[in-house]
Amino acid sequence: MSIKFTKRIAAELLGRGEDSLKLRPESLEDIKKAITRDDVRKLIKDGAIVAVKPKQELHKSKPLPKRKRGPGKRKGSAKARRGRVWEKKVRSQRLLLARLRTMGKVDGTTFKRYYLLVKGNAFHDKRSLLLHLSDDGIKVSDDELKQINEYAKSMYR
Repeated sequence: MSIKFTKRIAAELLGRGEDSLKLRPESLEDIKKAITRDDVRKLIKDGAIVAVKPKQELHKSKPLPKRKRGPGKRKGSAKARRGRVWEKKVRSQRLLLARLRTMGKVDGTTFKRYYLLVKGNAFHDKRSLLLHLSDDGIKVSDDELKQINEYAKSMYR
């Protein structure tokens, strides 16, 4: 038979591509004479046909998984995905109100009214809450505000 046939059968037997096989030049006559698969197996065993591993198989490694954070994976608006912004805002406002009540600046009814307003997301931040309180006649000095902020920092340490 031909060398082409022998090469194809050897590639099948060795599980390699035809390009990754090397044929010894001194045994080309034996290779041409090979007719059956057994003949080819014998040539491989004798070392007339040698398989050279392709470059890809030497450094085979699994690629790292990608993060998959594209628009197709996202559910909810950017605001909703930002985290617990509302919770932080509400907790700080509630803490401010509670502290003002313990200081005696706010009575129970006013506290309850503002507490519900905070729950209803009426105030943008603590500053606007203080502004509304000052409109109602409840003044909070800078020193008292510093004291409340120090207390809040100590709570979350």
